[in-house]
Amino acid sequence: MSGLRERRKTETRQLLQRQAIRLFQRDGYDATTMNAIAEAAGVSAMTVYRHFPTKEDLVIWDEYTSISIQALLNSPADDPLARRIGQAVIETLTAATTDHRALLLARLQLMVDVPALRARHLDNQYATQDAIVSALCGDDPDPDQEFRTRAISGACLGATHIALVHWARSDGKQDLPTLIREALAATFPADFA
Repeated sequence: MSGLRERRKTETRQLLQRQAIRLFQRDGYDATTMNAIAEAAGVSAMTVYRHFPTKEDLVIWDEYTSISIQALLNSPADDPLARRIGQAVIETLTAATTDHRALLLARLQLMVDVPALRARHLDNQYATQDAIVSALCGDDPDPDQEFRTRAISGACLGATHIALVHWARSDGKQDLPTLIREALAATFPADFA
């Protein structure tokens, strides 16, 4: 039963997010209310707030971190760490641009344009970095391993951030996975040659 419940929860979240993004694009982020989002989605305002306590959450939410972590854990352990992390991000965003390109682009454009969303995006990036470190180092990591993993993952996510912002500002005209690979190659030339 919990699998069905989780699937319905995800479907509701996706519906709410799509409606919110549509309204944010049409009416503006600040002018759109949670009540308007609820009405557009055909649900109560309480349902919106239960799934997304803030408007920022409606834009920021995705499941890409867990997908990237799974790809990272499935990557060859003997590959360089930057390549493992970068490739996991590239795989995840390749799938995202295949399945949800317009939604991803709209979300990123909002994150670039709305100051409150820029801050939340950076918080989300920090949480992703923590998830990577936890996945690779465990609960009681060696301090040197944790430092190295945090530094490399931060650099990979920083390069990815540059590619995401460039892609959003250029209205998605270039291939996002290619941009990310180029940003990672500029940061780690030996690992992405």
